[in-house]
Amino acid sequence: MRILVTGASGFIGGRFARFALEQGFDVRVNGRRAEGVEHLVRRGAQFVQGDLTDPELARRLCQGVAAVVHCAGAVGNWGRYQDFHQGNVVVTENVVEACLKEQVRRLVHLSSPSIYFDGRSHLGIKEDQVPKRFHDHYATTKYLAEQKVFGAGEFGLEVIALRPRFVTGAGDMSIFPRLLQMQGKGRLAIIGNGLNKVDFTSMQNLNEALLSALLAGEGALGKAYNISNGTPVPLWDAVNYVMRQMELPQVTRYRSFGLAYCVAALNEGACLLWPGRPQPTLSRLGMQVMSKDFTLDISRARYTLDYEPKVSLWSALDEFCAWWKVQAPAKK
Repeated sequence: MRILVTGASGFIGGRFARFALEQGFDVRVNGRRAEGVEHLVRRGAQFVQGDLTDPELARRLCQGVAAVVHCAGAVGNWGRYQDFHQGNVVVTENVVEACLKEQVRRLVHLSSPSIYFDGRSHLGIKEDQVPKRFHDHYATTKYLAEQKVFGAGEFGLEVIALRPRFVTGAGDMSIFPRLLQMQGKGRLAIIGNGLNKVDFTSMQNLNEALLSALLAGEGALGKAYNISNGTPVPLWDAVNYVMRQMELPQVTRYRSFGLAYCVAALNEGACLLWPGRPQPTLSRLGMQVMSKDFTLDISRARYTLDYEPKVSLWSALDEFCAWWKVQAPAKK
């Protein structure tokens, strides 16, 4: 089967494209950075460079493929709404339209459980617990993109959306690198009591979930699925595990949530006034994420997609640390 993987120059898209090649798929990849997909081209992937905000490019990419795994998108918690809308909603609209015009059979869309986040603690969140208002531009636009995908199901496109939480492993640039940098400078502190439980997802487990979504039967279609390792852990236990592996001091200092939140608000305010509006080193959302319980109910994925996570968080963190030890010297 020939498939298209968008966002293949990024962490998740790149890891899944490599996994799909290993499974024997004929893989076409798209990304903005050619150097980010060289390893995939060497393994036999067809690379088409370009920006998915161009609807004609999206249509060319979808020609002759049976399925699309859509991993491209704008991520983060800082920036203009227009940029998130362009990167998440407009790009997804173009991919959906291209799938319909080129008679692609299935679209697997990578969404995010950030749509659930409201700044409070939640345990065992189910897929239908979507708030009436979203916490930030990222969550808003990821949900709007999901709705574009599900709307295409009415026109015969087979659609599935996955919402994986805190994906980590070799190649992860979004979770632990910044924490390592902060701890290396002695600036990292536990926010709150340090007992808040969260879900992580091993990239290897997410690969299996994406594969299951590609091959799932009719009964699985038209739904969103929470994805995680299924075993919540105290967030700061995971952080300190990485610190030990990287031979850095443990995070032992505590900061009250109220104080950290106020400092983050001041930091955001200063960045809004600064020319270019640089991303703040501390954000209110970051303080909430680092101090609140946030776990997912993955029963739907287990029963309908036959998803069963096999790789533990600790194995995923070992994989990340081994990779980062190689990467970090090159980044200095």
